Amino acid sequence: MHKDELLELHGHMVEIMETFREMEDVDSSAFEPYGQLDVSPDDVHKSKSEHKHAVFVLGNALAVVMSDDEFSDAGRIGKRMEELAKDAESKL
Repeated sequence: MHKDELLELHGHMVEIMETFREMEDVDSSAFEPYGQLDVSPDDVHKSKSEHKHAVFVLGNALAVVMSDDEFSDAGRIGKRMEELAKDAESKL
């Protein structure tokens, strides 16, 4: 995936996150790990690796807020996103 495509994906995922944050029954604290990264889709000067890591961290948070438990489809996706985020972080 090219960096511009990754930035676009990152932007769409942030829009989804904002939609979830507006919902009353969603625990917004799930998005704190992403917020601590200090990488937004607008940070075009950040490396592709930083954005890739941010996308996986945010993907994990989105899967967590959508899952019923760790064995649901979203829960399994969340676990995989967590693994990918750790791998991407090790390459920063």
